[in-house]
Amino acid sequence: MDAGSYDCGISDKPLLGFTVGEMFSQVARKYPDTEALVSVHQGIRYTYRDLLRKVEELGKGLMAIGVEKGDRVGIWAMNHAEWVVTQVATAKIGAIMVNINPAYRTYELEYVLRQAEIQTVILQDRFKTSDYVGMFLEACPEVAASRPGHLHTEKFPFLKNVIFMGENAPDGMFSWDEINHMGHDVSDDELFAREESLSFDDAVNIQYTSGTTGFPKGVVLSHHSIVNNGNIIGDGMNFTEKDRLCIPVPFYHCFGMVLSNLACMTHGSTMVLPGPTFNAGEVLQCIEKERCTALHGVPTMFIAELSHPDFSRYSMETLRTGIMAGSPCPIEVMKEVNRKMHMSEIVIVYGQTETAPGITMTTTRDPLERRVSTVGRVFPHTEIKIIDPKTGRIVPRGEVGEICARGYCVMKCYYNNPSATHATLDADRWNHTGDLGTMDAEGYVKIVGRLKDMVIRGGENIYPREIEEFLHNHPKIADVYVIGVPDEKYGEELMAWIMVEKGETMTGEEVREFCRGKIAHYKIPRYVKFVTEFPMNISGKIQKYKMREISIRELGLENVSKIETA
Repeated sequence: MDAGSYDCGISDKPLLGFTVGEMFSQVARKYPDTEALVSVHQGIRYTYRDLLRKVEELGKGLMAIGVEKGDRVGIWAMNHAEWVVTQVATAKIGAIMVNINPAYRTYELEYVLRQAEIQTVILQDRFKTSDYVGMFLEACPEVAASRPGHLHTEKFPFLKNVIFMGENAPDGMFSWDEINHMGHDVSDDELFAREESLSFDDAVNIQYTSGTTGFPKGVVLSHHSIVNNGNIIGDGMNFTEKDRLCIPVPFYHCFGMVLSNLACMTHGSTMVLPGPTFNAGEVLQCIEKERCTALHGVPTMFIAELSHPDFSRYSMETLRTGIMAGSPCPIEVMKEVNRKMHMSEIVIVYGQTETAPGITMTTTRDPLERRVSTVGRVFPHTEIKIIDPKTGRIVPRGEVGEICARGYCVMKCYYNNPSATHATLDADRWNHTGDLGTMDAEGYVKIVGRLKDMVIRGGENIYPREIEEFLHNHPKIADVYVIGVPDEKYGEELMAWIMVEKGETMTGEEVREFCRGKIAHYKIPRYVKFVTEFPMNISGKIQKYKMREISIRELGLENVSKIETA
């Protein structure tokens, strides 16, 4: 019987029944002398024994200032060793860590502090033009006049503690070392009792999704979801205690926190941080110096690394595997990474924050063609179906529909947002992703776009991903994204934003001529814009809605965009 576009991942390995803290303690005892964390830019090296000690110190320090089970602890920082320590320490004491995007400014910070009802904030010092202390004081000036741990503010009634991730803390804030020292007043037995009171179904993390409209939503994830997602991802890359993962993706995002950190922690592998933020040169240097066996990144990061002027000077021969994820992965870029970066076992993971994040994954055993043209098959212990978004019925294999997922990985809810929760999670606990895809006879999934990104031109449904993949075959094109812009006659028209290879020039007519006779006429972009960069958020995700806004303004289509359609 044909089950349609439905599949359920099977495995002979059961799900792990541990909290994040329990899992980490077990791995630290198993691999005490293996390097757990190397922060190149900070000059820090911790073995698993060292990292466990740091975790327990911070956990007890947070308990000493009154952090209870279920309290929200926000962290506003880039990729530092302290971020990883905080990730595990908060989990050990049953607190819920709230990831605050380092790109946020005062207005967005205030929203997250209120919406997540944060009691304790950990923040870093200035980085380049971002003055985190200054922005925090602008949002909450009362802290400067308060005693550390005794903050009272009407604006943020839950907020009590502010911890400065460094020495010489500003007035009203604890320093990092001070918190760790205060932990000496909490016994090991008290820490153990707190950890024993936890369940793996408890909430452990709130991650804010980067919504295209309105305020972001806080995704609540459990210990069970992120421990098992990280473990399955590590299995998919064949991680062992001998692997060393270069992590240039941001920790605040599910890619860095789960696909990277927890994939390493569950397997005793080494987390290597090349810098506080992504820098292609630092990544290449880090891979060679630290002899990394794996590398993670979004497609734009891999493109930047491949096109770096000093790329050929660095040895990539230790690389074996890694993940390209976060946004659709161009096939040609995947092939280059396989060939030029020696990542013969690189895999793709597809998912979203609401699913912890992985839903499907290619494996190191999949043939190259599968690994460059699909996002793999459903994770073990996870269900997936592809439905007609209008009727909710499962579509036949090979047909386009909305991807839905169900299982251990699905979020508990959006924090303090029941209406958004009900709009995403249906009565049967299926998470509706908003992504459009197909499933073939063997269960491999392809992503064709977003429901909101789909372009309807004169009644024809057009999936931008298909055109982007085609244009990537042009030798002059380094990267390309296709969007829909308003059109009075057809409703929408196609526009391509193109970045050409260094030293090359190109015209819009060249692009259209390349398309003629090879793809349907209605899929040929009417408008072409050549750029040196694309609008994207801090995690490297392309912001197509910004591209559309810019294009409407530059093309003078404001009036057309206001035409109401049925």
